[in-house]
Order: sequence, then structure tokens, then C-alpha cells
Amino acid sequence: MKKIIFLEITDWEKEILQKYPDFLEKIDFSSEKLTLENVKKFKDYEVISIFISSQVSAEALKELENLKFITTRSTGFDHIDLDYCKNNNILVSNVPAYGSHTVAEYTFALLLCLIRKVYNSYHRVRETGNFSLEGLRGEELFEKTIGIIGTGRIGAEVIKIAKGFSMKVIAYDKYPKKDLAQELDFQYVSFEDLLFQSDIITLHIPHNKETHHLLNKDNLSKTKKGVYIINTARGGVIETQALYQALKSGQIGGAALDVLEEEGDLKEEQRMLLEKENVPPKKLKTLLANHIFIDLDNVIISPHNAFNTKEALQNIVITTIENIQSYLNKKPINLVN
Repeated sequence: MKKIIFLEITDWEKEILQKYPDFLEKIDFSSEKLTLENVKKFKDYEVISIFISSQVSAEALKELENLKFITTRSTGFDHIDLDYCKNNNILVSNVPAYGSHTVAEYTFALLLCLIRKVYNSYHRVRETGNFSLEGLRGEELFEKTIGIIGTGRIGAEVIKIAKGFSMKVIAYDKYPKKDLAQELDFQYVSFEDLLFQSDIITLHIPHNKETHHLLNKDNLSKTKKGVYIINTARGGVIETQALYQALKSGQIGGAALDVLEEEGDLKEEQRMLLEKENVPPKKLKTLLANHIFIDLDNVIISPHNAFNTKEALQNIVITTIENIQSYLNKKPINLVN
């Protein structure tokens, strides 16, 4: 048996891998995601590559007795129990920069659809043939203040695009980059000032213990009334029920969400119902709020699609190959633990 496997493999990834025949000989493929139910099938592998639907919990990792290296084909790694990996000498790599342009561009695609009511306009004409402009008045981005939470690679690209729209850019980052602020001509402010000053808030941070529910019931009330929120990061950085309440009250003018809290469970709802799984009440409330979001006129939902361009996908596979080759050469790169 080969010691490397790609899980959640897709046809487009296989096509890219065909360009690397020497590497192809070393690996196995499976379209399955890693779960507690199937984990024992993969217990002999030393290297596993996964995508975001695999939930690599401590309970699952305990069954992978030969595992030494995980490489996720994503920037985010909150689906992996890093504490367990650290304590058991399992290295974890990610793909840190595959889609900086891709996600930044999608952020503005969502923002423009939301603030200019593009989808509402399209839907009205397509579904009813009605060319009335009633209720379709939007707002300009010109000279609006955009607050960027997280100024890593994606956040920096968002700032560049915002400058092209002649927007005023402010940003919050736990670790401010003074050189970047000078280069791109924007200002770092406190988290509270960003909430208070921004006409638009967009999030570009990982989801972890520190950022969980970063936007929540307590601080959403401190935003500028009518602010727009864009999230292409991770669903868990916003408290779902608090956002719903703020949208209903008008405190938040609208939201465009490519990611949802508990989005993995949204895909598994039928199984959960059929198997009568015991789902915590808090999780059920979050899932319910997600469904209600979909029907709100001032909310746009997309299916975690910001990364999805042919250029970005090619970068994901190439970087994953580099991660594995570097591990095999005992010089691992892009480590997150």
C-alpha cells in the first residue's frame, strides 16, 4: 500500500495531478471525506491530504496510528484538531496563498451585488418580467469607509481593490503591519473604532478560539447603523443569531455571506434527521437562523464559493504537492502547528 492518500478528491484535481506522473505513482485517491465511520480504512497511511469537509477530530485521529503528516487543500484549518496533532507529533500544513486575488475579487462581487441590489434586480426581471425600479435603489462605494478585519494576503488584496473604488480604508489586525499601511495608504484603528466608523465591514481572518464569534451580540450593536457586512472567511467568526437580530432590527443594513456557522451540518441535515441524531439546541438554533437568512431580502448567501476559480484550484494542488514533497524530504513547509 502507498503511504500517501488524497481524500475528497475531485475530477478537476485528478486532471491537474496527471501533469505530475512521477508524483502520481506515489499516491492513492478517494472521493470520501474523513469521518468517524470510515477512518479505520485509512489507518495505514502516513500522509493524508484533505479538504474542508473532513472533520479531523481527536477521536478520528486516534484511529490513524501511522499518520505523521496532514496537508489540507485549504487556507483554513479549523476542521483539524491542532492540539491533538501537536501532542502526538503530527505535522499539519495548509495552502496559505492559493487564492488571495480570487477571494478578494469575490468579496467585491458579493459587496456590489448587495449594495447595488444586483441579485434583486436580476431576480425581478427573470422571475416576473417586471422592469420596475421600486425598491432597487442602491448606494455607491465611492468615498465609503470600508473596515478590513485581518490584513493578511487576502485582506491586503481587498485593500488594493477598495482603493480602486476611491474608498476610505481602515483596518484592524492583532498584529498591525506598518509597512503595509504605508505602502497601501490605509490606517489601522482599534476594533471598536472600526465597528463605529465603517460603512462596510469585511472579514479576512482564520476561525479559532480567539476569533470565534468576533462579531457578536455585544458589539454588533456598536456598529454604524445600516452597515453592510461581508464574510468570505469562516462562518464561526460571526455569531449567527446575533447577526440575524441585527439584520431584523436594521442595525445591520445587509450581509453577504459565503460562509455560514455550522455550514458542514447544513449539508448533513437529512442524515441527522434520518438517524435521529442528538443535536445540541444551540446548534439547531444556528441551523434555523441560517435557513432564515436565505429568505431575507437584505442577505446574499453563496455556497463557500469564494475560492473557486481555475487559477486558484491549480495553485491548491501544486502547493499541496510541494507540501508533501517537502515533508518527504524532511524539510516541511507551510506548517500551521
